Amino acid sequence: MTNTTDPTDDELRLRLNLETAQMPWSELQRWFASGNMIAVGSSLDLVEVAVRIARDDTALIQQWMVEGLLAKVSDAQAEAWLAADAMPWTVVVRPWILVQLRLS
Repeated sequence: MTNTTDPTDDELRLRLNLETAQMPWSELQRWFASGNMIAVGSSLDLVEVAVRIARDDTALIQQWMVEGLLAKVSDAQAEAWLAADAMPWTVVVRPWILVQLRLS
């Protein structure tokens, strides 16, 4: 029997994976303005980061922040992404919106 109030990491990973979407930066600006947007480095797996944030894995999140792999989206990033008409991948882990530009 599974616990529906606290899904396993695999169940959470699957749900979050289904909730990812690629969106034009121009449509994300209003959420950026709220201050709840986090940029995820391209070397990290967006869904795995979402799982770790949902699970409040503070030690790993802090490690990624120290390594510069996870940070609030800066004004400079937002301006560059707008100028480039960027299409980041997104996923919501309330109250955060995680965004990631993937290298082509």
